[in-house]
Amino acid sequence: MSATPQKNRATRRVLAAVAGLTTAGALVAAMPAGAQDRGSGHGYPSRTVDVQLLSFNDLHGNLEPPAGSAGTVSETQADGTVKSVPAGGVEYLATSLRTARKGNPYSVTAAGGDMVGASPLLSGLFHDEPTIEALNGLDLDVTAVGNHEFDEGATELARLQNGGCHPVEGCYEKGKKFRGADFPYLAANVTEEKTGEPVLKPYTVWKRNGVKIGFIGVTLEGTPNIVTANGVKGLKFHDEIETVNKYAKELDRKGVKSIVALIHEGGAAASTSYNYDCDSPGAGDGISGPIVDIAKGITPKVDALVTGHTHQAYVCTVPDPSGKPRMVTSASSFGKVYTDTTLTYDRRTKDIVRTSVKSANHVVSRDQAKAADMTALIARWNTLAAPIAGRPQGFISADINGRGSTAPEKPLGNLIADAQLEGLAPADKGGAVVAFMNPGGIRSDLVYAASGGEGDGVVTYGEAFTVQPFTNMMNVVDLTGAQLVTALQQQVSGSNAASPKILQVSKGLTYTLDLTKSGAERVVADTIRLNGEAIDPAKTYRVAMNEFLAGGGDGFAALGQGTNKLVGASDLDLFNAYLAAHSTADAPLAPPATDRITIVQ
Repeated sequence: MSATPQKNRATRRVLAAVAGLTTAGALVAAMPAGAQDRGSGHGYPSRTVDVQLLSFNDLHGNLEPPAGSAGTVSETQADGTVKSVPAGGVEYLATSLRTARKGNPYSVTAAGGDMVGASPLLSGLFHDEPTIEALNGLDLDVTAVGNHEFDEGATELARLQNGGCHPVEGCYEKGKKFRGADFPYLAANVTEEKTGEPVLKPYTVWKRNGVKIGFIGVTLEGTPNIVTANGVKGLKFHDEIETVNKYAKELDRKGVKSIVALIHEGGAAASTSYNYDCDSPGAGDGISGPIVDIAKGITPKVDALVTGHTHQAYVCTVPDPSGKPRMVTSASSFGKVYTDTTLTYDRRTKDIVRTSVKSANHVVSRDQAKAADMTALIARWNTLAAPIAGRPQGFISADINGRGSTAPEKPLGNLIADAQLEGLAPADKGGAVVAFMNPGGIRSDLVYAASGGEGDGVVTYGEAFTVQPFTNMMNVVDLTGAQLVTALQQQVSGSNAASPKILQVSKGLTYTLDLTKSGAERVVADTIRLNGEAIDPAKTYRVAMNEFLAGGGDGFAALGQGTNKLVGASDLDLFNAYLAAHSTADAPLAPPATDRITIVQ
């Protein structure tokens, strides 16, 4: 998902520290994926062999089970009701994958990007080395890069791939050097501007007993729009369809006829339930969004698409350019779901029998045994993180939903924007009169229930970090009233027209969002008020926002036009300062009202 990227996170963090089943048709119901060779009965290998493809996406360093609503998936019951099921955590993901692999000698595990980045403190504090270590333990075979793999730039991504201790913070464990990823990161559509060469491998070929399957990995072409400029400096991002088709042709020439594309771009399913039938009433009818056009444009040489980015769960068939159905899957996020796909490989043609492809999504349930090696890994890193992670920052009286809220205006978004305004309103801090927070930068909820031994209602540094893990510096800039209005309209127009990004606004700013209209008109301009007064197009306003938005990120070009910039404290520092100033154990902070944006539907 689009989110606020981080910049120079290492230095800031050190300083801060010191201070179920979804199918592509009724056929799939309970068939085991990835059976062994279909024997001929004469001691010879059969012509076809079932290859099991296990896949997941958008883990975002969630090693421990995600808290609150961010740690659940929706499951439609037989009677039509929808149940919320707790899911996720690498201890359970490891068990799920290992159980699924049993009896499947031809099993390959792939991922659709954003394995790291925007991670909770347990992983983020250590530049996601714990997550790479966990993925190695999960026996991940290959992953595409996602936009978040570029949060700290191509050099840091190369370190995650190749190993070596952090250039600033060094090695985290005495006598142990970070070894990097055992699996290849694929970045076919990301090239160096100077050389034109891919920054990482464009594809890899998985082989077993004469069976060969090629994997091509790409991230969304729009990555530079949702990552800070420093993260993508010197890089060029190319069209997903053209890139996949180019390398599919190359693989085909090399004799690799079975090909899977790992694409960090996705769609929106018509239902949030992981076991929703995406092919009802017709093939692919239950999915919309960018991945549909991408799938329709990718060469028929590609046999299946593993996707991500939108954090949704779906198993759909979308026709390829020749009109034949092709599997397109996504497994939610945070390790809560995995996809099990059967690819029937024909030894004679060396291709996948497309009509035999079956796929289903499964919940990573928390009522199964934990994987002991993952439990030990989490405990080891938690011991290193504990002195920082457990520090109390403030107190809340109930859950304050952010990531888990589906409403345009989120209680946690209001809280964050208020914290930013309060911290940057003093004249010597920037003189801000309003603050904006991008919704993708809110990575979790604040959960009332204790996550450890701190007690219910206590917000720890680790929990606050999980909400805002990028440690972005705050900016205060001059914008005209006209630019402010344009920025609000850009929430629902331009690159955000199809999938609106509703800014979270500080108290005092109010307006009406009319979703019955289209484009920029959805923001009703004459309803915009700041502290009760209409916005004056010619007047200059001091506006606070993180450096990502101040750079025009997420399609907010108007916010990138600010002048007279003052760089303030980090977003996390302001958030923690607000919690400390406005809550005590006896007077905890209540969830803010969501009454700033009036929604017309």
